[in-house]
Amino acid sequence: MAVKKSENKPNLQQVSINLDTTPVLYTDNINLNVNPDGVVLDVMQRLGPTNQTRIVSRVGMSRDHAKKFVEKLGKLLLKSEGKLATGKSILN
Repeated sequence: MAVKKSENKPNLQQVSINLDTTPVLYTDNINLNVNPDGVVLDVMQRLGPTNQTRIVSRVGMSRDHAKKFVEKLGKLLLKSEGKLATGKSILN
């Protein structure tokens, strides 16, 4: 018997991560640089009570990818705000 893919569900991608070598980097500051070719995000962290910051990661992407990122992040934030308002998960 053949297995039919659901027409309504997108292909799910499996992601693996090595937690020992891929830490979560906290950010409280982001600098964005944009030009006609793409976008670079300098993800930064404040150094204690000083006025200094350090870059913890730099991420570059095409303008098209950046637009998709903004759209997806916006939708996710709206969904999570709905969860906070109702107390029920609507992310699934």
